[in-house]
Amino acid sequence: MLIRRPADIPSQEITSEGQYQSRRAFLASLGALGLALTPGEQRAIAHGIAREAGVHADDDKPTPYETVTTYNNYYEFGTDKDEPAANAKALKLRPWKVRIDGEVAKPADYDLDDLVKPYKQEERIYRMRCVEAWSMVIPWLGFPLKDLIDRVQPTSRAKYVEFTTLNDPQQMPGVRRPVLPWPYTEGLRLDEARHPLTILATGIYGKPLLGQNGAPLRLVVPWKYGFKGGKSLVRIRFTEQMPKTTWAEVAPDEYGFFANVNPAVDHPRWSQARERRIGEFFKRPTLPFNGYADQVASLYAGMDLRRNF
Repeated sequence: MLIRRPADIPSQEITSEGQYQSRRAFLASLGALGLALTPGEQRAIAHGIAREAGVHADDDKPTPYETVTTYNNYYEFGTDKDEPAANAKALKLRPWKVRIDGEVAKPADYDLDDLVKPYKQEERIYRMRCVEAWSMVIPWLGFPLKDLIDRVQPTSRAKYVEFTTLNDPQQMPGVRRPVLPWPYTEGLRLDEARHPLTILATGIYGKPLLGQNGAPLRLVVPWKYGFKGGKSLVRIRFTEQMPKTTWAEVAPDEYGFFANVNPAVDHPRWSQARERRIGEFFKRPTLPFNGYADQVASLYAGMDLRRNF
């Protein structure tokens, strides 16, 4: 869903985090930005937000920016939730290269700015679910991964996409310890990667990503558990065989390759049936595919989603 391209908006007109907390206030602010929307258009935008979030438009407000940027899972910067924000401040974001290789017609080492520049940056409000039974709602800024895939032209042998994240002990204190086998890797089936909901994110709340959120480029797949969202990407590789992914390799009985949100399948150490939205006291039911079943369930027709978790 297109809200407005940040490059077109003067800094004094960017919607504040406070306005994001009410969708009614957010829709009203569009008029202040010079977008003359009819009531019908406003309802259409609200409906679009609701469909992307998988909930009623007034039921699910975005998590505050301060929380999104201080409560993070990013083991390269520390295993406690507050460590990434403290330790990622020194992450050097430029220059940044992303290698794209494997089964593609146009492999290359791309400068990040050249890689991102051709694509229209859109803002999408997505629910993000963690296996630890907590969740957030985040306004991501980015572009569909499909656009990049079309650009590099996968060969007929490409069936999967592997994502590799930065592994730099000098900048990342967490990788100095063998908490996980570094570098961190994730993967998607090619049809999952090409789905319109899958994006490469460059920002949140209309601002550039911070290190603790996966700057300068991260994967966002909203119907899967959060560990599928590889952060600080340095390589995207197209493969014929299913790639090995970090958590599926470390704990295969707990973390499968697909990682689709399925509340009927418990994690071995906790239930996945309910989740606590960060900032709320009471838990709420976890939705199949994180609320995106209408959009993505067809990708897994005929699969046993208990075995392929």
